[in-house]
Amino acid sequence: MTETTQHQILIVEDEATLAQGVRDALQYGGYNAQIATDGQQALEMIRREKPDLIVLDLMLPSLSGLEILATMRAEGLRSRVVILTALADEEDILRGFQAGADDYLTKPFSPRELVARVEAQFRRVEMDAGPPEMLELPGDIKVDLARLEVHRDGKLEALTPREADILKYLIRHRDRVVTRGDLLIDVWHYQSANVETRTVDIHIVGLRRKVEPDPANPSLIQTVRGKGYRWHDSD
Repeated sequence: MTETTQHQILIVEDEATLAQGVRDALQYGGYNAQIATDGQQALEMIRREKPDLIVLDLMLPSLSGLEILATMRAEGLRSRVVILTALADEEDILRGFQAGADDYLTKPFSPRELVARVEAQFRRVEMDAGPPEMLELPGDIKVDLARLEVHRDGKLEALTPREADILKYLIRHRDRVVTRGDLLIDVWHYQSANVETRTVDIHIVGLRRKVEPDPANPSLIQTVRGKGYRWHDSD
């Protein structure tokens, strides 16, 4: 309890009763939590207070959650973001991750699961440690894992912290097939892999779009049918 009280969380939710319920759950878990009920208000609080983590609804007055997220990342604000929304379509989820979210939870939800996911985000700090790395991939693609940047086709594209963690994990375990369960436990830090979620597959799709020379025919992050994924170094 003494460690989690150091973390500051901002809940961005315009439904007052739900926002208070989320706040109660997080405070019970030992976190300091504030509430913003308006998109513009939330963005101003994020700029001013730089919370460690944001629980972010997508449908908000004045600014949408995706607008907040895009503005944050463009301004270099690195708070971890867990989207909490009623939008559950795969395209909505993919847009959230592409905008820079670290996790995505749909309503209705379990408060215990939300707290567990928040805890998982803070446990990821250990995954961020390590020396700067630059990967040179086929197709003249360069990945700067320290700066979270992908250089390809003369353009610069941002790599999310989660995508960087997945990429490092796959490369570190290149000698074997990495299962979805491995990723959920070792990268997402879930306590169990027995979770019904497509978040791993959605992240892999997004990562392939950035690092594969031909994302439609991936050669680096290979799918091993029925098992998981394997990193394949080019010859």
